[in-house]
Amino acid sequence: MKTQFFNIERADTGAVTIYLYGEIGDYADVRCAHVAAELMAAAPDARIDLRINSIGGEVYSGIAIYNAIRNSRGDIHIYVDGVAASMAGVIALCGRPVSMSKYARLMLHSVSGGCYGDRKELERCLQEIAALEDSLADIIAKRINIEPDAVKAKYFDGADHWMTAEEALAGRFVDSIYDADPIDGETPEDIYTIFNNRLRKPEAKPNNTMDLKELKKRARFAACADDNAALVEIDKLEAEAAESASLKTKVTDLETKLQEQEAAIEAAKAAERKALLDAAQRDGRINAANRQTFENILKTSFEDGKAALASLKPRRSVMQDIVLSGSSAESTEWHNKSWDELDRAGRLIELRDSAPEVFKAKFREKFGREPNL
Repeated sequence: MKTQFFNIERADTGAVTIYLYGEIGDYADVRCAHVAAELMAAAPDARIDLRINSIGGEVYSGIAIYNAIRNSRGDIHIYVDGVAASMAGVIALCGRPVSMSKYARLMLHSVSGGCYGDRKELERCLQEIAALEDSLADIIAKRINIEPDAVKAKYFDGADHWMTAEEALAGRFVDSIYDADPIDGETPEDIYTIFNNRLRKPEAKPNNTMDLKELKKRARFAACADDNAALVEIDKLEAEAAESASLKTKVTDLETKLQEQEAAIEAAKAAERKALLDAAQRDGRINAANRQTFENILKTSFEDGKAALASLKPRRSVMQDIVLSGSSAESTEWHNKSWDELDRAGRLIELRDSAPEVFKAKFREKFGREPNL
């Protein structure tokens, strides 16, 4: 189902117009699967006008759109109507003829992204960002005929590089500038909003007289003999719209219930993970330093994480391995402490002198051999 930002129109000439209006991404306004489907639906030799007004979005989705446009056999012409920023700016440079409204803006900048994890995961994320920048730099370099390293130095320096139509033409990013109706917007945000609103709310015709001839061009009204027959069809449409609104409300209610159920399930899973981790930390299988690692494993694969925790050996205190007699032994404050805790507290010599058997047991637990006393 197409969104209001993405649609296809067939003019009387047979030309096709595809709008890339909105954010790019698998769950955003402009989706790579939709673009590819529309390009495939068009005749192989059709004239296709691809119009862009986008602030960018997901790099991988953008690369898929870029390749779909390049690989299409259609006669594609690209128009930057409002804003072609970030990934949308790269798509505009796919090797097809591109024209830019004199009021539009083009913007390029570094790839951004992030991840959560340990040092190696962060390093992998940085490597992926660097690899994506290499790919995008190669695309831009081929368009403007400079080296990829020069592209990265000039445009991937952490700043947003906005260009007017004149600047984009001078830099060989676009092939021509086309005139458009004057707009009041000055900033890229203004321009982006204005063009989105134009697509969402097309201007109404100056008169509201029903033109049956024009109406009959639509399949729903093709068999209407007169205005009364057209009004009957309009009544049916209104009834269908009312039913659709009711169904939409039901769908919204079901979606809300589903979200609540999913939230409850996730809360239960989180509680179960916490219980396992708390138990493992209490008996010494894990500690505060490595708890997050095991929590990540449980989130990725609960059964694998559970098995990993179960395979760990609980840390036994010396008092679980030996039995001391006498009230003084029972009251000694360090019997239940580990070797490392006593070492940090500087109590090992005191332990060796006052309770050698305990000292030996702790030494065996720590080093796996007998101490030389």
